[in-house]
Amino acid sequence: MKIEATSLPGVLILTPPRHGDSRGFFSESWNRRRMAEHGIEIDFVQDNHSFSLAARTLRGLHFQTPPHAQAKLVRCGRGALFDVAVDIRHGSPGYGRWIGVELSFANGRQLLIPAGFLHGFVTREPETEIIYKCSDHYAPECDAAVRFDDPDLGIDWGLDTPPILSEKDATAPRLRDLPVHFTWQG
Repeated sequence: MKIEATSLPGVLILTPPRHGDSRGFFSESWNRRRMAEHGIEIDFVQDNHSFSLAARTLRGLHFQTPPHAQAKLVRCGRGALFDVAVDIRHGSPGYGRWIGVELSFANGRQLLIPAGFLHGFVTREPETEIIYKCSDHYAPECDAAVRFDDPDLGIDWGLDTPPILSEKDATAPRLRDLPVHFTWQG
């Protein structure tokens, strides 16, 4: 497993090896023991699978508040997407900064996003599937979002036309309008 640090502490790019032959390939996308050997110890309890029909479908920026905050391990099962994580841990040197990573079926990359980060993605191809593990169960009372186009964040989604959004995402508040949910622990 290739593990790359990013400019945001705790956010990692994981690229599992693919073992291929004339039939296709096999890849181990998660192994608790191997990850623990690299200092990654997360107890995932839920897997989610999202399908987007059209390119330019944007979902996010989502998070769950404590006590049901979630770390996520995100990968693309089909198609391609641009995956974004934003640090919202007050006091963090990375507060309000974002990182974006191209995830696709072809490149096999995964993005590990700790709790305390916003998460969102935009599809680059039609019929894109995103599959992700979560460290806590979905809790509707803790579900929250921030506007994808919050000018304080300045995320470059790589779009030249408006994205396809849900009503929830189109009307989400700006980060500055939310209470403090996460504090950086250093």
